Amino acid sequence: MSKPPVQTDGSSRALQVLNTIRDPVILLDADNLIRFANLEAEYFFLSSSTHLEGRRIDDFLPFSSPLIALIGQVREEGSPVNEYRVDISSPRIGPDRIVDIHVTPVPEEAGAMVIVFRERSMADKFDRQMTHRGAARSVTGLAAMLGHEIKNPLSGIRGAAQLLELSANDEDRALTQLIRAETDRIVQLVDKMEVFSDERPVDRQAVNIHVVLDRVEKIAKTGFARNVRFSQHYDPSLPYVAGNQDQLIQVFLNLVKNAAEACGQADRPHVKLKTAYRPGIHLSIPGASERVSLPLEFSVEDNGPGVPEDMQMHMFDPFITTKQNGSGLGLALVAKIVGDHGGVIECDSVPGRTVFRILMPAAPPHMAPQAVAGHDTAEETA
Repeated sequence: MSKPPVQTDGSSRALQVLNTIRDPVILLDADNLIRFANLEAEYFFLSSSTHLEGRRIDDFLPFSSPLIALIGQVREEGSPVNEYRVDISSPRIGPDRIVDIHVTPVPEEAGAMVIVFRERSMADKFDRQMTHRGAARSVTGLAAMLGHEIKNPLSGIRGAAQLLELSANDEDRALTQLIRAETDRIVQLVDKMEVFSDERPVDRQAVNIHVVLDRVEKIAKTGFARNVRFSQHYDPSLPYVAGNQDQLIQVFLNLVKNAAEACGQADRPHVKLKTAYRPGIHLSIPGASERVSLPLEFSVEDNGPGVPEDMQMHMFDPFITTKQNGSGLGLALVAKIVGDHGGVIECDSVPGRTVFRILMPAAPPHMAPQAVAGHDTAEETA
């Protein structure tokens, strides 16, 4: 990308501010010619500012784009306009470019306007996270009901099967053993669901996420992922995350297990673990007076066949699974734990590449660090 030209102190400072904005920003003149594009706009339009400036905005948009109508509306009314979920996909800037658009006139120059684009991926991520949390709350009530209304009669059924087994012949004994096995399986399922009914606040400390990921990788390599290659792409300067170490291990163990199973049939099964610092991401939490910063990004990536497109919007809902014998509660529990930590989880998947990303808050300076467990983890995989 091109370097911005050297300018006067005031202009240089304004340019620095515009180039730190994480959304694409362009300035149009009265003839719809691009007169300025910040660095993010260069990435967005896949062109340098030198190439963009002096070109018509129409050159980068699909035929009859609604953005052209918005520009005309702003010129006619002289007031800013917002439009949401606008599709500006084109061969020049790529497919699936769904954006929110803010167009505002420049009072000092007739017909000129500033356009700010906000890609929907992050906004949709937050919207879907609210849905995931709602799904977790719905299964919470169901779990509490199941715990009271199902486990007790199941205990009676199992006890009756045991008594019948004492006087049954070999053929009938096989049936009573089947009854016991199936009741035990249902009880285990209910036990898993009861985890959702735990509404206690998370006991959080300052946790080194790399200790968590290293421990998860060790468990995986000695158990279910013996034949999977792991690679790490860590930011060593990453601050501590505000979390519960045991619950975070549970989250990443579930994600790594899913990743290992997904890529198990690949020629070279590979799981990548990544950490990064992403400033500027904030989330409004219901009941909170201010937006929460989520600068820490952790991801688990595999080279498996990918998640079917019709499943991706519902992956974190309970009882949704692509596994033949899966319960569909693993990712729902992951979403609950991440939500309880004030974080966001999302999945991007295409054939050959699936990435689960978690955004979480950093630990405040006064939070005590989590002590690192000293016992060996091999026994956990037994």
